[in-house]
Amino acid sequence: MKLSEIKKILETAETVNFKLENGSSVPEHFHVTEVGMLSKHFIDCGGTVRKEKVASFQLWDANDFEHRLKPGKLQKIIALSEHVLEMEDLEIEVEYQAGTIGKYDLGFDGYNFILLAKQTACLAKENCGTPKQKLQLSDLETPCCAPDGNCC
Repeated sequence: MKLSEIKKILETAETVNFKLENGSSVPEHFHVTEVGMLSKHFIDCGGTVRKEKVASFQLWDANDFEHRLKPGKLQKIIALSEHVLEMEDLEIEVEYQAGTIGKYDLGFDGYNFILLAKQTACLAKENCGTPKQKLQLSDLETPCCAPDGNCC
């Protein structure tokens, strides 16, 4: 989800609720402790230089059980962050404490924002030696051990 999408949702939302994909809820007294812009400048395993930028939201489960973040308040936090940090319409990455700090993509089911599990992947599959498909020995035209005993 991009910043423009969450801002549009917040215009008509009555509440701000977050859930994990497994259905468990982020406690309703959570805080958004940070809205920031993260940039990553790196080299992938194939030697390609890459840059990525995301908007980062950090959720915190505080012990002030009466706290409720209203949609308008989150809109103001986002607007201030966009202005001060000169943020573009970036994809959102959410940090949330669950054993350790987890990083999630953000979705929406019509009522709740959903913390979606992120997955790692090789960005240079053609350069790093990962197989394109699995081969069976029976698929090889020339068996590695011929009956005449040339290699075995």
